[in-house]
Amino acid sequence: MIAQATNFAQNVDNTFIIIVGICVFFLVLITTLLITFAIKYNKKRNPKAVNIHGNIKLEIIWTIIPTLIVLYIFWLGWSDYIELATPPKDAMVINATASMWQWKFTYSNGKQADTLYVPVNENIKIKLNSTDVSHSFYIPAFRIKRDAMPNTNNSTWFNAEKLGSYTLFCAEYCGLNHSKMYTEVKVVTKDKFNNWLNSE
Repeated sequence: MIAQATNFAQNVDNTFIIIVGICVFFLVLITTLLITFAIKYNKKRNPKAVNIHGNIKLEIIWTIIPTLIVLYIFWLGWSDYIELATPPKDAMVINATASMWQWKFTYSNGKQADTLYVPVNENIKIKLNSTDVSHSFYIPAFRIKRDAMPNTNNSTWFNAEKLGSYTLFCAEYCGLNHSKMYTEVKVVTKDKFNNWLNSE
């Protein structure tokens, strides 16, 4: 599993594990029933076909249970999405501009960089835009992915809880050198960040 480096990475991972668990459970159940019924009701054991009448109670059960499961999965995803889509009002704003095939980050004092520097344990809002085609701002360790599109105001946010360097990709095919459109997120202490931000 990729490192969990932000405040909501654990929730995203838990949701993913629950959904995969549900899928695996039903895969095993349906496959087992399929094999069991294929053996039990094969032509040699049942040479003469028999009409099977409907079972209203069974049909209600296998309609209600999947519906509840799907609603539960929707609720899990929606809860995570609302948290990811609602940055705190006190978040530091950084503008991220995507273009073929690079990222450019602009800070409140006008400083620009092609690497994203952020202080640890601070809310960061990333305002996304693109100068050409659709790109996608994706940091696997942060569990965030958000499109950067021309003439569209998109944003995302995070609170990096662990010091270190993390890879930032473009996750949407954007042309010939798409695979080379990556950089790093440097999570540093607040003192180091302030020194970097105010340096020439």
